[in-house]
Amino acid sequence: MKNCFRATRLFLPRGGYERWAAPAADSHPCDRDFWERVARKAGNAPSSLSCILPDVYSDEEEGAADGAAYYIYSILTTERIERVSRGFIITERKLKSNFVRRGAVAALDLEQFSYARGEITPVRATEAPSSRTEALIGFRQKALLEFPHTLLFFRDKKNTLLRSMDENDYDELYEFSLMEEGGHIRGVYCPEEDAYDLAADMATRGEPCFAVADGHDEIIAAKMYWERLKPSLKGNELKNHPARYALVECINLYDPAVDLFPVHRLVTETDAAAFADMFAKNVKCKRDGNVLSCSLAGAEGVRRADEVIAAYLRTNGGRVEYLDGSKPLKAVGEGALVLFKGMEKDDLFYDLKGGELMPRHTFTIGEDNKRYCLEGREISYD
Repeated sequence: MKNCFRATRLFLPRGGYERWAAPAADSHPCDRDFWERVARKAGNAPSSLSCILPDVYSDEEEGAADGAAYYIYSILTTERIERVSRGFIITERKLKSNFVRRGAVAALDLEQFSYARGEITPVRATEAPSSRTEALIGFRQKALLEFPHTLLFFRDKKNTLLRSMDENDYDELYEFSLMEEGGHIRGVYCPEEDAYDLAADMATRGEPCFAVADGHDEIIAAKMYWERLKPSLKGNELKNHPARYALVECINLYDPAVDLFPVHRLVTETDAAAFADMFAKNVKCKRDGNVLSCSLAGAEGVRRADEVIAAYLRTNGGRVEYLDGSKPLKAVGEGALVLFKGMEKDDLFYDLKGGELMPRHTFTIGEDNKRYCLEGREISYD
């Protein structure tokens, strides 16, 4: 098994962590009030908020990438951030639920990752690219550093691998409370020689060894950018160019702090009763008015439901909203609600065998479990 990761030098702020660490760029994509609160809390202090492109502002993105790229340049040149010695960062985060989730922050070798259907690689995407991908590629072309929120799953049913790292007397890098009820996080430095042993241990749980848990668009954009850049490189550049790697945090799928929630579909701007009639005839489900509970669980159930929804909308019009199953459901109103069961953890890697992909929005880890944008990594020599 090839090593999927590189122990690299990461960037951290010179203090002020509470105002620095911003929520994941794709969190709360329809809640501008949330992001306005984040901006107020960051204030004029150095913040990763100015280094990312939140999805909520995707309709105002023209010029935003230039502004974020310049901000990254400015905090580098004014030394508002500093490099950590080469290695991994081991995290311990107490979530809002009071569960403690552990992770390992590392640079993924994108040569070991694929989002293409049918390609068998150690690290697999769980979803196909979306309409956000091109904007993120454009940003990556301009930025000197990345501050991503991508999470990868590995498998450790006994949940002992990352907990065993507590036995090492590693130097603490940070400990602070995350804004917006993100919980409390602590990070310690894992030196290079231990980092590669840890990477090998995480990769011995079968193939694929790793799967994208969150931040799908970010990691796919990083892969696409690398593939476009590769033809212009040769020799050692192909092996060592920073764009070949992408910063991720690896978490255990079987960590008790991790749940897989369904993503429900709310069909609106159409005749809800007519849609419910058609759906119930084509998908095995329990119906209560315009609320349809799919009987088939997991990726297979989502795939079949999405096919039927898409066929109906092509003929009759309407739109689909995706609802995070970790949150209380809002009133259906004039729409029709398609509900799914949460997928089983044991099914996730099985569904990816043979280079398969799941339908988009098959599962979510929930807003409260998303990674914050904290550590940074070089992606350009400029």
